[in-house]
Amino acid sequence: MNDPQPFKNSFENSILIRATATRVERCFTEQALMRHWLNPALSCEPVGDWSTAVGSQMQFRIRLPLWQPALLSTVLERQPGLVVWGFEGFFEGRDRWQCDPEDEGTRLLNRFEFEIPNPLIQFGFKTFAATWTQVDMAAQLRRLKQVAERI
Repeated sequence: MNDPQPFKNSFENSILIRATATRVERCFTEQALMRHWLNPALSCEPVGDWSTAVGSQMQFRIRLPLWQPALLSTVLERQPGLVVWGFEGFFEGRDRWQCDPEDEGTRLLNRFEFEIPNPLIQFGFKTFAATWTQVDMAAQLRRLKQVAERI
């Protein structure tokens, strides 16, 4: 995917999973499997039928006590072992999930690139949520690894 301008912020994590790339990919493309590793504070609901085909949309919602912000996500790029979601809302950016086969299994890369156009939300994110987001991304990959190695 060629982007003329990179996003200002990015978090990246990867993990080696002792499973085939096909099995790992199922974990981030099948809604039933996503529920086993996605943070319980997040929900991911399709707009229409569930699909990871280019152009398909999903609503990612963060369940907070007083506010439940949502991001409309659209599949921008889809290839075997790769899904890139683009999103708009209180964040603008993309979330890349990529499988790379290795001798011992599959390396799963998750790269979250974003900008926060609203200065108040940007301040709140940097102050309260940035560290939590990075820690949670790594924890989600560990949970996804358990699911992929179990199925």
